[in-house]
Amino acid sequence: MPGLFSSYPVAMPVATPNPTLVETLVIANRILYDQGIVDGLGHASVRHDSAPGVFLLSCNRAPGLVVRSDIVCYDLDGNAVSETVERPYLERFIHSEIYRARPDVVAVVHSHSAGVIPFGVTGHRLRPIFHMAGFLGSGSAQFEIRDTGGDTDMLIRNPALGVALAQALGPQTCVLMRGHGSTVVGGSIEQVVYRAIYAETNARLQIQAMAMGPVNYLTEQEAQLAAAANDGQIGRSWNLWRQRLGEIAI
Repeated sequence: MPGLFSSYPVAMPVATPNPTLVETLVIANRILYDQGIVDGLGHASVRHDSAPGVFLLSCNRAPGLVVRSDIVCYDLDGNAVSETVERPYLERFIHSEIYRARPDVVAVVHSHSAGVIPFGVTGHRLRPIFHMAGFLGSGSAQFEIRDTGGDTDMLIRNPALGVALAQALGPQTCVLMRGHGSTVVGGSIEQVVYRAIYAETNARLQIQAMAMGPVNYLTEQEAQLAAAANDGQIGRSWNLWRQRLGEIAI
């Protein structure tokens, strides 16, 4: 049944996602806001637990205000497949095309965190400057929207731009978007939130270090080992970030 916005019809519905998955996505939105990674803009998604070609994403809502009833299921063409009367995020194609291109990706975060922006506009990659950012590996990918869309408003507002972004991301965990922000991917909601937070932390530290002189970054092997070690500790940080939210209505 179509919602109020007739240009965004609801396609064939899918199975209801696990309520715990929905709740975790809501909490992820709140954590990202609390940690200063998103403000009124930005968004997080997760792949449906029983329908790989479907993902969960809030309707067009500020991340810090997202509640369970805001979560909508979308197919990989960006069509809603659960009932909603709310307007979708314009940039849902960031998520749909990354999920299409990367079967290994379970969760995606797109943000405009301030520390990352200078890297996207100067062509410098984010590279792991400390062990907490080992997931960056050999460095972030770079996306130039002009190569596909010419002069635009910088937004990923259609599938073609989403495809180009996913291609630029390639096998990496993070892609910088000139004049826009970044997108990070992960194997779980908890992991992608961790990566979004530490990509921003790494950016701020990297800017400071680059101003001081040549930087001795982690090698690819060091980054790989650090990432594996940190993945076993994400729950500790997640629990702290969750506790900071206190009692929230979800």
